[in-house]
Formats: sequence, structure tokens, C-alpha cells
Amino acid sequence: MITKFMTEISTKFNPFSPTARSARLFLSLLPPNARQTIQIKTTLLPRTSKEPSSLSVKFKDGKEMNLDCEKLGIKSLTEEVDRHSRKLQKQADLTDG
Repeated sequence: MITKFMTEISTKFNPFSPTARSARLFLSLLPPNARQTIQIKTTLLPRTSKEPSSLSVKFKDGKEMNLDCEKLGIKSLTEEVDRHSRKLQKQADLTDG
């Protein structure tokens, strides 16, 4: 996963819910030094909460992606985030020339 262009990651999930699996796995895929460059906010919901799991990613270009962890699996989440990261990488490569 290309994390170079991410500025903020916000997650909200019930750790005991099976639908929170993709949000937990997304956080586990981040590199160990991610907290140095990315602001990561994690909100753990109580066990009895019926609120859906969510993931929000902000990029350096100002784009914010709000992803539904209930409907998307981990593969879909990483593909969506990497799609925009690759676009930013191409732009950076073109400007560096």
C-alpha cells in the first residue's frame, strides 16, 4: 500500500463485530513508521453498538475518501486507496521529470 500521499486516516469500529474485520486489517497493513507521517485516529465503539464501521482517508491533494467497511472487503479497500495513491504517484513522477 502506498502511504506516502496519505495525511490522515480515521477509523471507527466495534472490535467485536465481524463487519469490523476489514477496518482492523487495513490498520494492520500500515507500515510501522506510519504514525510519524500520517495522523491516525481510531475510535473503538462499545460491544453493544449498532453503528456501522467506517474508514476515512485524506490525501495530500485534499481528496477525502469515506469508505464503507460493512460492504467492502480488505482487498476492495486497499484497491480504492491505492488507485488514488498511484494517480498521485504518477503526477509526482511527471513533475519531477
